[in-house]
Amino acid sequence: MMYSSRRKPVLYFKEERRSDVSKVPQQDERLLSGKCTIYKLFGLCMVLGLISLLWLQLSCSGDMSSATLQDRRDPHPPPPPCPADSQASTADDPTWGPHKLALVVPFRERFEELLVFVPFMHKFLNKKKIRHKILIINQVDHYRFNRATLINVGYMESGNDTDYLAMHDVDLLPLNAALDYGFPEEGPFHVASPELHPLYHYKTYVGGILLLTKKHYHMCNGMSNRFWGWGREDDEFYRRLRKAELQLFRPSGISTGYKTFLHIHDPAWRKRDQKRVAAQKQEQFKVDPDGGLTNLQYQVESRQELTISSAPCTIINVKLDCDQSQTPWCLLS
Repeated sequence: MMYSSRRKPVLYFKEERRSDVSKVPQQDERLLSGKCTIYKLFGLCMVLGLISLLWLQLSCSGDMSSATLQDRRDPHPPPPPCPADSQASTADDPTWGPHKLALVVPFRERFEELLVFVPFMHKFLNKKKIRHKILIINQVDHYRFNRATLINVGYMESGNDTDYLAMHDVDLLPLNAALDYGFPEEGPFHVASPELHPLYHYKTYVGGILLLTKKHYHMCNGMSNRFWGWGREDDEFYRRLRKAELQLFRPSGISTGYKTFLHIHDPAWRKRDQKRVAAQKQEQFKVDPDGGLTNLQYQVESRQELTISSAPCTIINVKLDCDQSQTPWCLLS
């Protein structure tokens, strides 16, 4: 128990002892003298103890006063600087330019490829001084895979800090450092052109890797949401680019041909969903005049910031919505 400086129990003990002594008869003075000696020793110990307690209280009060004064001076003292945080990020260098890329990756259950893709692309874009963030749009519902709708979701979730998109397959890695991932101001830029893609060589192909400004993507109303399963959504988007009167650009001066990209997909291990169900066989070649961003339906289940081999990315787990009266092929029987 602590005592305030106003309490002085030693004085109270002396007054009580003097009152008792005045009532003791003379014949017991010797016995009383011995008892008084004991009382004196006991009292001395009590005095020393109380002085110690008083000194401890005064010390604590002084510390608390100092702490209070310090808090008033700086109520929120900054934490000690971390050596890593004290260094300016290279992305803050003005030579990186004013634009920022949202690398949108439609994704489902291809984690082995993701572990290779994210660090590779982060390093590749940093070498080219491309400001970027990697968005993995992970489909977690029970419907068939819908690449186009996931890219639409990536556009919607890319944030105001980015001004252009890369629609990028997770299994396609650029090997030629001369490939341009810069801001496509003049029009959409098809990085994985038919002259360079290892698998697809027809002239109207715009899949694999396509860059375009968010303004141009909005002009196209995004991509059609009708393409469940693998393929054909990029062919329909080619028609949208033409309808929006956007000039399509492709790389020039690249001499590496079909070795320009590394295709890391294993068809024996990861078979593509190429089934065509019901009316899907006829619908896959039609243009969707109204669908796209305007009728996009999805729900974000969760968002997670992840680092893979020091490369940051954002995993966005989404559930898509399917109107089975319009596209009954979103489910396989």
